[in-house]
Amino acid sequence: MRLDSYRETWLHRTNPSVKLLVMIGVFFVVLFLHNPNVLINLSVGLLLLFFLYTGYPMKYLVLFFLPFFVIFVSTASSMTFFGQGTTTWVRWGLVHITKESFFRGMHLGFRALSFALLGLIFSLTTRPVYLFYSLMQQLKVKPKYAYSFLAGVRLIPMMIEEFQTVQNALKVRGADGGGIVNKMKRYAVPLLSQSIRRAQRIAVAMEAKRFSDAKNRTFYYQIGVSRYDVIFFVWMIGLIGLSYYMATVFPYFPVTDVR
Repeated sequence: MRLDSYRETWLHRTNPSVKLLVMIGVFFVVLFLHNPNVLINLSVGLLLLFFLYTGYPMKYLVLFFLPFFVIFVSTASSMTFFGQGTTTWVRWGLVHITKESFFRGMHLGFRALSFALLGLIFSLTTRPVYLFYSLMQQLKVKPKYAYSFLAGVRLIPMMIEEFQTVQNALKVRGADGGGIVNKMKRYAVPLLSQSIRRAQRIAVAMEAKRFSDAKNRTFYYQIGVSRYDVIFFVWMIGLIGLSYYMATVFPYFPVTDVR
């Protein structure tokens, strides 16, 4: 199965603007949350949402998740092994594990994991084209800004192809040696000149098509609000409420604030 082949779920049908606003709200909730029990429950809920409803094969989801799991382990372990505290559990050379450093390590690790899962869920279930169309229609972003960002995203593969072309041309001519400064000059001049020409052509074309005029503009894709947006909003609110409830009834650690 190819990477671009996935099963469309209700998360894919959720309005991108609604999804973005709700996830920003959850981001700030996690940012100002200092109870490790709540963070663990919230991370588990986001993990289930990631594996069950992003629609990609399990092997790809594991590959996507693996780097962020490494970040979780490294963040939690570094704070645990080299943190500060008064109640010492283990001291061995530079390693000093205390009760306080352990709880802070778990707190930072699960916070980083929650941020990573929010970003993965949004990026894997949101098409960039629909996102920009939704920003224009629901959040009233001016078309000239939205289409400019969309054009920039579309230009990235072209820039990569041009970089490879310049690289191959320099290798054929035997001019790929030298120091870092000389290499930067050889690559920067042709790439920048091509980018300036392409940007000028895009700007003229957008001006000719009156992209600066936001009035009476029609859109190829009509993005609306549906029941999936309500489901997503209720899911996230319910997840936060359930995380608090479970942390109160069945706490993992006897700590409610690690500050």
